[in-house]
Amino acid sequence: MLVSDVPIRNSRIKLSQGQLFWREVGQGTALVFLHDAWADGSQWLPVVEQLAQSYHCVIPDLIGFGESQRPPLHYSIALQVECLQELCDALKLQRLYFVATGIGGWVAASYALRDPERVKGLVLLAPEGVDVGQPERWRWAKWLTSRVPIALWLLQAMRPIAHLWNGRARVDTLLTLRQQWWRSPAACQLLFKRRAAEIRAELLSDRLHLLNLPLLVLQGEWDDSIAADLNRIYGDAPNAKTHFIPAGPDPLETAPDKVALEIREFVQ
Repeated sequence: MLVSDVPIRNSRIKLSQGQLFWREVGQGTALVFLHDAWADGSQWLPVVEQLAQSYHCVIPDLIGFGESQRPPLHYSIALQVECLQELCDALKLQRLYFVATGIGGWVAASYALRDPERVKGLVLLAPEGVDVGQPERWRWAKWLTSRVPIALWLLQAMRPIAHLWNGRARVDTLLTLRQQWWRSPAACQLLFKRRAAEIRAELLSDRLHLLNLPLLVLQGEWDDSIAADLNRIYGDAPNAKTHFIPAGPDPLETAPDKVALEIREFVQ
């Protein structure tokens, strides 16, 4: 596979927690790209295409996601950080930038707090890992992904008559979301299928003031209210700045060139 006329390398490595897959391309300053909950590293390829000629881009699938192994582990942010540290050690990445979105941002910021000497800076888009009303936010998700599929039975029973109250679109959306959530059990566990106390213990809301490194938060002009809240909280970190991107709801899809330009200017 080629990215911007530069061959991209697909690799796997056996870590202590399982086999990890990653893509790698280019040379120079190391940029490590971390994906969102319902995606894998390929989410970043349109952006990497703009940067591969100038930077060493490393794009892993987090353990439990994409083409990485999905071992029967208890998934946590700490586990993801440990796996990333093993990968960076194996690749001899001494100083690097993280570019991350969603839960990838949570992992990246947690890594930076744990190993600040290795991380030169962060570029984040709608990063998870801070409190924006966690219990209420994921209530539907917990209900729809419960082991006893009562929610699925109810939705399937309601669908044929949902048009009577103009509810067909809502029912279809919930059924689609349920399929998406079921395809990524690791993401579900990280976000809402662990004990609430354990999730709270890994949130960074009370530790962002310790994140004393350059941080760029990228906000799409059409981001929803939750993404805007996540960006705002991270944007209050000591050395953070927020830039707005004229893009659709997902800047990685609608404006990868603008995201790449922001990354390039930040790193330079």
